Amino acid sequence: MKKIIQLTNHSAIEVGLTGVSGRPTIMLPIAKKSVYNQEAENLRLWGVDPELGKHFVEGLADTFQVLYFDYEGHLFQHPVENLTVDHIVKDFLLIADEMNITSFSYYGYSWLALIGLQLAIRTNRLESLIMGGFPPYDGPYQEMMIVTHKTHTQALNNQSEAAKSPVETENPDEIDWDNIKVSIDTRVTAQFVALYESLTTFDDRSIHHLLSLPKLAFAGENDTIVYGEDFGNVTVDIAGILKKNRTKLTDLGWDVEILTGTQMDHTKAMQPAVVLPLIKSWFIQQL
Repeated sequence: MKKIIQLTNHSAIEVGLTGVSGRPTIMLPIAKKSVYNQEAENLRLWGVDPELGKHFVEGLADTFQVLYFDYEGHLFQHPVENLTVDHIVKDFLLIADEMNITSFSYYGYSWLALIGLQLAIRTNRLESLIMGGFPPYDGPYQEMMIVTHKTHTQALNNQSEAAKSPVETENPDEIDWDNIKVSIDTRVTAQFVALYESLTTFDDRSIHHLLSLPKLAFAGENDTIVYGEDFGNVTVDIAGILKKNRTKLTDLGWDVEILTGTQMDHTKAMQPAVVLPLIKSWFIQQL
């Protein structure tokens, strides 16, 4: 079943509900729409599954009920003027309400993982939580604030130039990352500045007593991004933070997994072939 739902900013998003009726529901806001032909080939160069959303949904729908939508893709098409954490949480709960889902588990990756943490401390409707590619303790909020500010500044400075995406035209192995010109719509980049600004006072070390639910955090062992001068000279060390706090997180009731393998970086560790075996078996254990 698919349904068009009007979100809190009055934009419309397509939401799907599939899988085994009567089974626990998993919310998947990471369900990106499939792409084909040359666009798909370009994504494969970067190690990205061009049917990522489809494979996640199909991989879970034989055991669970799956509530899925492409929230990031929606934001790129319909930018929100003030994208705060509260705004996103309201959107996700509204989607659940519109699809008649009372309670659900949640899987998010990267910034959508931190949204799962925010959901978990704001509502009692979550049954379990998986955070991939963003640590739930001592997360890099300040670093991401710097990166998003720098990205937005570059987008503002370059908005008069012709848009050029390296994904569309170049092999990632040949890109000079220190000299990339950001030409994303400034309304899009502004959203993520607003998101991290809304988290300025958030202390993720003080909220774990609120999380009385099964929870898993994972990252690729090479998930460390070193940004150059144009992006603030910061390092976003997802894997390092998770490894450093593994014992602490375990004591707080988290399951923690570090994904190993060739070049298991931020992008590789979000692909269905890698993630599905982990999250599906973990969700099944929670039944």
